[in-house]
Amino acid sequence: MEMTHAYTPGLKVKAFTVLRKTRRLPTPGEVLVQEGDTVSCDTIVAKTTLPGEIQIVNVASALEITPEETERCMLKKIGETVEKDETIALVRSFFGLFKKFCRSPMRGTIELISNTTGQVAIRGPPIPVQVKAYITGKVVKVLPREGVVIETPASYIQGIFGIGGETYGELMIIPAPNETVTADMITPECSGRILVGGALVTPDALNKAVKEGVKGMVVGGIDRKDLCTFIGYDIGVAITGEENVGLTLIITEGFGKMKMSDRIFKLLESSNGKLASINGKTQIRAGVIRPEIIVPHGFESIDRDMPIKVDDVSYGMTVGTPVRITREPHFGKIGHIASLPVELQRIETESKVRVAVVKLENGTLVTVPRANIEIIE
Repeated sequence: MEMTHAYTPGLKVKAFTVLRKTRRLPTPGEVLVQEGDTVSCDTIVAKTTLPGEIQIVNVASALEITPEETERCMLKKIGETVEKDETIALVRSFFGLFKKFCRSPMRGTIELISNTTGQVAIRGPPIPVQVKAYITGKVVKVLPREGVVIETPASYIQGIFGIGGETYGELMIIPAPNETVTADMITPECSGRILVGGALVTPDALNKAVKEGVKGMVVGGIDRKDLCTFIGYDIGVAITGEENVGLTLIITEGFGKMKMSDRIFKLLESSNGKLASINGKTQIRAGVIRPEIIVPHGFESIDRDMPIKVDDVSYGMTVGTPVRITREPHFGKIGHIASLPVELQRIETESKVRVAVVKLENGTLVTVPRANIEIIE
């Protein structure tokens, strides 16, 4: 039996592993569960509050006064609460015949009054933050005021690219791994589920999935232009996962029409109808983060007589190691290491780097910088 931690180097496809995931608050707060508790995906395990957003109001400009007069015209003091559209400053003309008002654009608290700039800072109400378990499992460690570590026996699959954040739902197999996912395949029955299958998903299918309330989709490939159109901008090289597009999308193979690998499809097909947790968050550079699919099996699936081993993520590549290429012009292609030249080689950018010779599935040999390939387990 193996223990694995999310976001370790190499693309993982595991039919069974014991997964540990840390759920941590962004700032210190309150942990709501105890060690040994069983939690489900939507269990709130910790909560805190973040300071409200600050909005700056140019009072001097609104009242047409000098900055030095700002504090004198204020009706509210630092620390006092205000409501949206409440008058916070006032200036009267001669004999009180005319008045000019400055109103608060939001509900909050006066935090700063400046006679230098004529501006007033209003801080909004505290923002509540709740961290959910995300996966069904057991709390094996409590991090005081920070969060918890949750353990679950599960199938664990990493995709090559994704968008959208954490979500969960029942897996539902739609087309075969080499077919195109079209809009007519998305029916009301798909609502609340995570759809799996296909070598390509069309823009119409994505839009139909959002309309029908699909939680997520796992497909082999997608046209890059279609993806950019769907999310409304070019994905570039930034980290993904914060897109608000109505569902989470995980690509298992790469851009273009790419048959979902038999290993991934058969594993997910065997879990059809089971609850899964997925996250499309992806970061290719500066610390690789891969989108993930987690299908918990339940603790009754563990053989307690077998030792639990921790994944050794310090392994390296050797001849024969299965790998996937993560950069163009061979992005997403799978093969194995044919050789590992010792000497540095010059690439198109004129830089000298260590390379690997990869034999692709079609038998072609390509030379690729070692930084542009990842191990497939």
